[in-house]
Amino acid sequence: MFQSLPFTARKIEATESRLQRIYDAAKLGLKGDALALAAGLLPTEYRQLCQLDPVAEMAEMKGRADGERDMSMCLHKAASEGDAKAALAILQNVHGWVAKQSISIDVDQRISITQALRDAESRVIDVIAHEPSPTLKKLNAEHHLQR
Repeated sequence: MFQSLPFTARKIEATESRLQRIYDAAKLGLKGDALALAAGLLPTEYRQLCQLDPVAEMAEMKGRADGERDMSMCLHKAASEGDAKAALAILQNVHGWVAKQSISIDVDQRISITQALRDAESRVIDVIAHEPSPTLKKLNAEHHLQR
């Protein structure tokens, strides 16, 4: 059964309180639809607002930058107070430090066709030398039949 939902078009404006909610959501790291919903807007309304009023997009950018700055200051404070994990996180993520994982494999082999043929021939000769002669095979077979 389908129910009718009342719909009233809302006027989308970049009011001070709406910009503050966008800023707060972006500062927490929310993006896209989650940011729109946290700011009290439908995702389509938020996209429309950003197109109509660039101040809304600026509120998001400012919130994101302030949130990053706050977390960076927190991480730097912890690192300067001796937190080795925080210091390593800064070095890896900001300064590009990576653990050395280089493995050097140096293989220098030369393939010689004539040597490969000689090796194959010697293997064939070894197999032939260890195989019993046809006469010996016949005698072994007869011996097994007599038992």
